[in-house]
Amino acid sequence: MIKIGGLIVSKGSEFLPEVLGLIEKRLGEIDENIQAVRQDINSMNEYYWDNYTEMDQYGYEDYDNQQALKMQVNANQENWKMRRRLKRMLDAPFFGSVEFVYDGEDEPEDFYIGIGNFARERGALPLIYDWRAPVSSLFYDYDKGEASYEAPGGRMDGEILSKWQYKIRGGKMIYEFESDVKIDDDILKQELGANSDTKLKNIVRTIQKEQNAIIRNTKDKILAIQGVAGSGKTSVALHRIAYLLYHDREHLNSSNILILSPGGVFADYISHILPELGEENIQEMSFDLFAYHELRRNTATQGNVIYGNAGDQENAIYGNAVNQENAIYRNKNRDQGGNQGKNPSGNSKSSSAGTGWNSKMIAADCEDKYHQIEREIAGVDDADQKRYEWKQSVEYVQAIEGFLIELEDRLVDFEDVEFKGIRKSASEIMKFFYEKYTGTPLLDRMGAVMDYFIDEVETLRGRSLNDEEQEIICRKFMNMYVTRDICQIYNWFLEDYGFPALPDMPPERRVLEYEDVYPILYLKYSLTAAGQRKNIRHLVIDEMQDYSYLQYVLLAKMFSCNMTILGDKAQTIAGKQQDVLTFLPKIFGKKVKRIVMNKSYRNTSEIAEYAKSVGGSKDIQYVARHGKAVERHTIKTLEKTCKEISGKLKLREEEYETAAILTMTEKEAEHIYEIMHQLGAEAHYINRDSAQFKKGLTVTTYYLAKGLEFDQVFIVGGDRNNKMYQGYQYICATRALHELYVYDA
Repeated sequence: MIKIGGLIVSKGSEFLPEVLGLIEKRLGEIDENIQAVRQDINSMNEYYWDNYTEMDQYGYEDYDNQQALKMQVNANQENWKMRRRLKRMLDAPFFGSVEFVYDGEDEPEDFYIGIGNFARERGALPLIYDWRAPVSSLFYDYDKGEASYEAPGGRMDGEILSKWQYKIRGGKMIYEFESDVKIDDDILKQELGANSDTKLKNIVRTIQKEQNAIIRNTKDKILAIQGVAGSGKTSVALHRIAYLLYHDREHLNSSNILILSPGGVFADYISHILPELGEENIQEMSFDLFAYHELRRNTATQGNVIYGNAGDQENAIYGNAVNQENAIYRNKNRDQGGNQGKNPSGNSKSSSAGTGWNSKMIAADCEDKYHQIEREIAGVDDADQKRYEWKQSVEYVQAIEGFLIELEDRLVDFEDVEFKGIRKSASEIMKFFYEKYTGTPLLDRMGAVMDYFIDEVETLRGRSLNDEEQEIICRKFMNMYVTRDICQIYNWFLEDYGFPALPDMPPERRVLEYEDVYPILYLKYSLTAAGQRKNIRHLVIDEMQDYSYLQYVLLAKMFSCNMTILGDKAQTIAGKQQDVLTFLPKIFGKKVKRIVMNKSYRNTSEIAEYAKSVGGSKDIQYVARHGKAVERHTIKTLEKTCKEISGKLKLREEEYETAAILTMTEKEAEHIYEIMHQLGAEAHYINRDSAQFKKGLTVTTYYLAKGLEFDQVFIVGGDRNNKMYQGYQYICATRALHELYVYDA
């Protein structure tokens, strides 16, 4: 028996019901408190409205009443915040514990770790410690043996006698196990919780030590992880976020972290697999969504801005309160009106310097990656495919750089400028343009020359110019550009290389095909200041194999922060695999630490063997975790197949939480979802706009399932003759943790 915070308890299973009872009791007290404060607020409001005409004329009583009301409202907000946290703790109050004996003492003490602190009463020692508390470093930073933590009174030394980890769901203990090292991966936890085999335990410890080296790596600026399917790379990346948030909590918070992921459900999905991050608002977006906003938005608002959806595109999240210009906008239509078309000169000359005159949107809309995938599945002309691949390549970047050098002589027709007797000749302007401001992007450069001229005019005239005067000068300088339309400049480039130009239409009607989205974005950032996203201090890039060379060049322009980049080259959606580890150092420099994770354990051996047979790497080391054999069937009709799948679902009786029906195309997924709905099955359909991951049965395409895992997977259909078929089968198969069913057309 162990004494914790004055309460006599035993390990995990016996501690659980006792602490749950205390949490329920506290919830009852908070509910009573909320009701009492609500009544006080109502009484104060009634008193105010009944007596406000008789209050003192100086407003002292009114002020006191308002302050008292504000205090009560704030108190109730805190009560609701505490209630929400305790409701979550009622589901799973803790996930780890450390038995620790202080130096010089004989009696060990147990520290239970959860998503928040919980004590029997205010001022008492916690029964459960917040995972961010100093004492929690015993759980995160140390293996069994000598350890220490920093307490308010100084360093506390001692010895860890044991470490336990728990899986609790709905207030019930699913499993618990003791381990020398902290095990992060849920599958590894399950195996240790259900299996006492010494050999398996040693394998798990080896895997975890390798993962810990990645999770706790703080010396390398950029980690690039090539991890085979089932190696736990996503789990490692997420636990690395948790570790960094914990250890650098003075300088790093959740708003400083951005996850670039392929689909909108990823941020919601991670909250299911990492309880420590449950209350952290980790921001997530797709690169395509970012590009969409960048190509639509007013460049006059160009600042340190990024856009994300994080599951709710209608809300705007602003970054660090001290530095609000570093913002993350989620409202997809925020820049549709507002500044667009405004006088670029504004109220000061600095607002007229270049960016304001480049404020026109480039395109009203653009395709995303999924349009391109569906197009490739349907089959594209070889010439079109080669053009698309070239536009994403290192050769494109080299070509555009050469084009930009020649563009300097093509983009501007220099003229004399005169304003109220003060004159600047074309040759003088040319000298400033090519010599003084040579480091300024081309479409911003004339604005810099113009600012210099305005300074000169104001100095000679002894006063500041008003808006109207600045606008007159602005027009004179900006009219020297042959065009400021980035799409028109892009068309010059395409024509130079013998490719068809984009249709000539106004930006508000222009829709870009996916092959042109990033080339145009690269051109925009070459011609105008890109702006660093300084509020983001750690960037996570998931599914790295699906990003092109060009996209990584763009990311290097936009983010100078630390990065965790992860993926699996065998899971490339495109028909042709690419190994991004070969070119990342060329883009980011020597700061890239390349890591290979080749031990696969999350899928059963049977599923892993099937995946290997359809396209997996030959270098994978499989950890034996046996399960059900993979079943293969032939589709007779989709209706019969869906009925058969309904009969095989084990979401209740075997404690499986998730299952998925995966298809090659969006149309197939929609059709199957409709059939399952007609059969009365409770299913969730994930499309490219989805932002929520729900447990139960999911119907979606293979490319939207990337990064997700399911207890059961049903692969339905797919054209064997399609060049994407092998990748489709491999990606689908590796989504399955325990059971895999393949229904061939």
